Amino acid sequence: MKNKRFPVYGFVGLFILILGGVLLILRVRPVTIFFTPIAWTGYILLTDSVVNYRTGKSLMVHRTGEFFAMLLLSILCWLIFEAYNVHIRNWHYEGLPEQIGLRWLGYGWSFATIFPGIFETSDLLESIGLKVQSASRNFKIPRFMLILLIVIGLVFLLVPLLLSWQSAQYLAILIWLGFIFLLDPINYWTGTRSILKDIEKGRFTKLVSLMTAGLICGFLWEFWNFWAESRWIYDVPICQNIKLFEMVLPGYIGFVPFAVECYLMYYFCMRILFRYTPD
Repeated sequence: MKNKRFPVYGFVGLFILILGGVLLILRVRPVTIFFTPIAWTGYILLTDSVVNYRTGKSLMVHRTGEFFAMLLLSILCWLIFEAYNVHIRNWHYEGLPEQIGLRWLGYGWSFATIFPGIFETSDLLESIGLKVQSASRNFKIPRFMLILLIVIGLVFLLVPLLLSWQSAQYLAILIWLGFIFLLDPINYWTGTRSILKDIEKGRFTKLVSLMTAGLICGFLWEFWNFWAESRWIYDVPICQNIKLFEMVLPGYIGFVPFAVECYLMYYFCMRILFRYTPD
């Protein structure tokens, strides 16, 4: 049910985005250093408020405890990809604060916004009418297919680690896909959120909204990161002459499966760590 008034915290989010942008242009520290997480904080507040206004419910207001758990899991899950990057060497950071405390504050703040940024964008797309249904709902995924997907996921996630970094640096896409193949069948079996279960029921809305949210968030990540003083730089050894901001153009494709795997990782962790099964 739509709210009669636009939530006040949405104006706070908009103010953060505008003020942060102005202070960035003026090169005011520490905004230039923490600009990316500042922008994402404003964006998450604004997006959640729009979802709340349009639907009468939102992640931050009506699932507040889950929202704070999401921040923590966003950090922990992203550290998995940072661990992979030690070997594949696809990105590095520059312009980081010299003080170790401020540096880790920036890491934690930035990583905490990843999951809510994607999920709020997905919710926003669905709130404005994105809906994809199939007329056929009799499809049943066979057990052997679920097992095969898990095996494929394990292979995808292990191969980059077993090769030299000179070869593994080309295989980041296996990491973005590997957790999807590995975790979705497990989520299916444990009764938590699963793309496969949605497909069985002819529901494609969440898959499409996540994929679209991945592209939107990917663009925003690269746009805000490009102007920040503390930022990541890609070392991907392909298409270095064809870039949009710091990301090579083909690299934007990776944000599509990345959003889906974040969704699956989140609900897998919520089920395993907190025994949480969404309605």
